[in-house]
Amino acid sequence: MKFKYLFMVALAAFAFAACTETTPETPEDQEQGQTPGDEPQEPDQPSEEGVSGNVSGVWEAGSTVNVTGHITVPEGESLTIEEGVTVIFDEAGVGVNHVAIEFTVDGNLYCLGTEEVPVRLTVDESLRTPENTFAGFWGGIVAGATCEEMLIDHTIIEYTGGQVIEGSPAAENGYYTAGDDAYPQITTNNVDGNYVITNSVIRNGWSDGIYMMGGNAIIADNIFSATGYDGAEAVNIKSGCKVDVAGNIMFSPNTNGLKLSSSDQSEVRHQALIQAYNNTIINSGWRRDGEKGGCIYVEEMANVSVFNNLLVNCKFRAITPAYDEPGSEDCYDNENSMIDYNFYASGNVESHLVFDGEYEDDGEILYYSGVKFPYEGYAYSHEEYDPAADVNSKIARTVEEAETLNPMFVNYDINADPALYAWNDNWDFHVQGGSPVLEGAYTPEDASRQPFYAAAGLTVNGQTYTSPAVQPWFGAFGQAE
Repeated sequence: MKFKYLFMVALAAFAFAACTETTPETPEDQEQGQTPGDEPQEPDQPSEEGVSGNVSGVWEAGSTVNVTGHITVPEGESLTIEEGVTVIFDEAGVGVNHVAIEFTVDGNLYCLGTEEVPVRLTVDESLRTPENTFAGFWGGIVAGATCEEMLIDHTIIEYTGGQVIEGSPAAENGYYTAGDDAYPQITTNNVDGNYVITNSVIRNGWSDGIYMMGGNAIIADNIFSATGYDGAEAVNIKSGCKVDVAGNIMFSPNTNGLKLSSSDQSEVRHQALIQAYNNTIINSGWRRDGEKGGCIYVEEMANVSVFNNLLVNCKFRAITPAYDEPGSEDCYDNENSMIDYNFYASGNVESHLVFDGEYEDDGEILYYSGVKFPYEGYAYSHEEYDPAADVNSKIARTVEEAETLNPMFVNYDINADPALYAWNDNWDFHVQGGSPVLEGAYTPEDASRQPFYAAAGLTVNGQTYTSPAVQPWFGAFGQAE
């Protein structure tokens, strides 16, 4: 989650509408887009009094809560946010330095929205504009080392990513570094914690969608969109985590849909264990400078099963640094991992963001790939493509293969600029009959490839949640009924 700010210069090349220096612009040709969950509705009436400090108990259904300072669910206590609650975080921040407001959870948090009436963690309605997509107005949810459980169900989280500076609670608690980090939408820290994030919309954030530094988790059936300004992933998982990631749509993450790493592994932080299957990742990697972004990034002794994912118009295939150094701290656990049986689809439209020529990285002169089309990136001789990965995957490496491997979505044209990030609620990522994604998927027989929580599940707030079953197709959705 540490980002290279030189990308701001490259992003300025967008031929988009004007913006301020601190607020990235949104393309004029994306303004027709929506953000997921933005159905027309009556505006909320804000409450008179602001909330700050310790919070617990119940925020009642349909209410509006105005947050004017840092809030904390204390250790040993719980906060339940019922359906239809809108929580508005003050963009002015805290104090003379305008420290981004942080939602700290040292106890337990239960966001209990419904499909019809979701919970919404947001900013003032006047600020919910395309121009503010990556403005980073508040600090997101930071579940601390004593947070035992958290449920995020049918919840919209948006416009986070404030900078971590001196005075930020996350810096004072040692979770992030002042002056070097920006807040993800959701952070976890307890290796023994149980977290379920499902049926939710996580969008319009400067930094990562979910950044896990510990815990057991089900991340399923969510929509991530417009994740990361100059870096960041939709889901970023580190050591001390055991996670199932399934059934998610990840649209335009800056760098990768999935970054899976066992960094900082120790006696108290076990090896990262991740099963990532049946996700659909679209337009990933194009907004990141250099060659790091693509779709899936696996490193540093992570033990993963990555299969049956549908990668659409991504810049590169799965990247595995130091794959040829098995047993090293930089290489993923390739002896026990599987990255295979994925589907790489490509449109035929050139990205308006192309990095070409040379650049400097830690004093070394390197060269950009110059990739313009997704199929070029899939065919590119990337030094971090593990030849043992994606052996059985379907990969569009040419214009002709791209046409053959069109997923045939019900309502999404893959022949569009792959660097765009504006979401449209009218899209439908189910596929039509005869789609090639309906054949060739992987059926796990080995217990090590099964979801961790499909049988026993995870218990949160007195209820047991199970991971989605592995589906016999590539991507989050099968054929439309």
